[in-house]
Amino acid sequence: MLGRMSTRDPRAAGLARLASLAADETRAACLLALLDGRAWTAGELARHCRVAASTLSEHLGKLVAGGLLAEERQGRHRYVRLADARAAQLVEDLAALVAPDAAARPRTLRQSGAGSAMARGRTCYDHLAGRLGIAVTDALTARGLLRQDTGFALTDAGLRWFPAAGIALDRQGRRPLARACLDWTERRPHLAGVAGAALCRHALGAGWCVRIGSERAVKVTETGERALSELLGIEAAALR
Repeated sequence: MLGRMSTRDPRAAGLARLASLAADETRAACLLALLDGRAWTAGELARHCRVAASTLSEHLGKLVAGGLLAEERQGRHRYVRLADARAAQLVEDLAALVAPDAAARPRTLRQSGAGSAMARGRTCYDHLAGRLGIAVTDALTARGLLRQDTGFALTDAGLRWFPAAGIALDRQGRRPLARACLDWTERRPHLAGVAGAALCRHALGAGWCVRIGSERAVKVTETGERALSELLGIEAAALR
């Protein structure tokens, strides 16, 4: 009986290795930057993290070997991105556990403006977050298109709404159609999963939102304000 109770879970070593990948501040900074869903060059990440290119390259090698990042080469450039939606979800969930007061206060007007823009609206890997993401999620719920009472799930009306709005849903893979992602600025869940990704992709492609700055911040355009008002009844003031 004692022998059975003391048997170590075979997943323990793998979990420890995975956790160690995010246990370095430079690697954590890389993972957070890559939540914008885009591929970055090693040089861009080195400048973002304020470390030497050689140091950053070593960290990227560990993240790629550990399965959190994928890399591709084009000519002499090396690009890296988060390996997949599961890797992004892991980073999102860990970041959401960080206490709100753990982040350093902005020291300049530029930093303050960037922080405000990120809180107003941003991409969270491949879906919308910040006040924008919450406003969209709340509107979908209020209109009976999304349920949150028993976990995130699109209703039958929601499944019809997306294609009617011109937003295609890829239901072929194993990724959840709708998933709750805890918003680290709003401390409430916003819509992720296939539906969240499709909505974000459409918003950027149709010009509802545009990226601003060098991070993940997005801004709703006049076109987006009209579309979100017509489709979901969201007032423009909630998007600014």
